[in-house]
Amino acid sequence: MLKVLHLANKIDQKNIRKSFYKILHDLHHLGYPFHHQQLWQELTGLPCPSTTIDVFDAHQPLAPILLRDPITMLLQLLMSTPINLTSATELKSSNEVYVPPYERPSSDDIDKLQKFISHAKRLFIITGAGISTESGIPDYRSEGVGLYARTANRPMMYQEFLTNPKRYRMYWARNYIGWPTFSAFQPNETHRTFANWEAQKKLNSLLTKAGCELLSELHGCSARVVCVDCGYKGLTREQLQQIIFSQNPIWIAHSNVINPDADVHLTEEQLGDFKPPRCPQCSGRVKPDVTFFGDNVDRRLITFINEQLSKSDSVLVAGSSLEVMSSYRFILAALQHQLPIAIVNIGRTRGDHAAQLKVSTRCGSILPLIKIDS
Repeated sequence: MLKVLHLANKIDQKNIRKSFYKILHDLHHLGYPFHHQQLWQELTGLPCPSTTIDVFDAHQPLAPILLRDPITMLLQLLMSTPINLTSATELKSSNEVYVPPYERPSSDDIDKLQKFISHAKRLFIITGAGISTESGIPDYRSEGVGLYARTANRPMMYQEFLTNPKRYRMYWARNYIGWPTFSAFQPNETHRTFANWEAQKKLNSLLTKAGCELLSELHGCSARVVCVDCGYKGLTREQLQQIIFSQNPIWIAHSNVINPDADVHLTEEQLGDFKPPRCPQCSGRVKPDVTFFGDNVDRRLITFINEQLSKSDSVLVAGSSLEVMSSYRFILAALQHQLPIAIVNIGRTRGDHAAQLKVSTRCGSILPLIKIDS
């Protein structure tokens, strides 16, 4: 114990208790095993929040965000299971548990897609949640493995979020628990392929972590936060996470299943006395800068994307069922412009009838094989 405190003092003499508590708190949320309840109490000065803290599911890897904190190294002295400092992102990136069954692309599939891409000079790409299932993030509609197929859980509607304080509170509790895991997911081969295509001036793309800049986020981005009452956008999601933590220093809940929208499933009992965040400018309601179910996409963004589509000569759909009108409308617009359309997606899509080429396979199985002429 003295050795731990001595090392910790070298790193952060003023905030040792706060630093340790935050790390242990985040590890708890990730489902990492922690057995030393007495040590928890000594380091944090607070009672251990749960007698079940030593029976967590230990399958989820440590979030890379914790690895960036040097004090994390001290956890080797605290944990009953050593931390693997190299495998966290690798495990996330190779996770295909949420990818539905698929067949490998045939040589004919590869040849046809290669020809389609080679003929395109200004390629417009529509991507969906399906390209991120290969990173370990579930989607909603994939057969057998999507959220709708696995559970009775459904995403919160926007009107619920706006008008029901209990639902607002529940949303943020779930999102707060899910964020450390969700934000740690890494780009996969498909994301990196599109970033490479963009670098070679091949596309107008509808993926920022992988390096894409020619990007229109039709449904927003959960890494940003916006106030729905005054429009304030001065917080990142990571900053909001710290604000929520400061408001709920001893509140802890646990779930080992992540949902497509960065949250988890919690019960009313788990909600406890959780305090949701408010806008630092007007004390209003804040939300991730995303389009909720039941919300509308900004008309200005739709107009901008349509302008980009009109300047393109080909359309590629990757990892999307095109079930929502906000993306399917661009297929209808492409038909009006008489643009050739190719679709790479496991299973049927709403736009299959419009496609000159349809390849039913995992995006990461075929797109990285396509060569781009610079």
